[in-house]
Amino acid sequence: MITYDSVRTFLEGHRIALVGASDAKDSFARTIDRALVDHGYEVLPVNPRLAELDGRPCYPSVIDIPEPVDGAIIMVGSDHARRVIDDVAAAGVERVWLFKGLGRQGAATPDVIEACQRHGLQTVAGACPLMFLEPVGAGHRMHRTVRAWRGALERSA
Repeated sequence: MITYDSVRTFLEGHRIALVGASDAKDSFARTIDRALVDHGYEVLPVNPRLAELDGRPCYPSVIDIPEPVDGAIIMVGSDHARRVIDDVAAAGVERVWLFKGLGRQGAATPDVIEACQRHGLQTVAGACPLMFLEPVGAGHRMHRTVRAWRGALERSA
């Protein structure tokens, strides 16, 4: 269950590691990177196959980022996400967002969520950050509404 409080707490951070960053023009990770940058976040791309992304250094792992990170968005498949969660915890990052795209499980699998709980991480398990970055576009606003209607998004008290 995603709550608006967990989303708000995550998005209050300024330095966000984007694990699974991509320089591919059609990559959704690139879309999220650009949206976060446009919203004033300092996005720290993480991908061991890239040296840089749009003039910013790209780190092989969250552990390699030199200064503290407020949160990490995990945009890799579940086969890599468990190791990433261990790295995030070792780096001292307390908040994670397990990306889940439309029709895909992404990083938000039960075993990855359990690893987050084991490490005591504040977790937004599923969904797309674009559903919450204001102003929210019509498609993402509709997706957010459907998730709330299905009971996967809870209004905060």
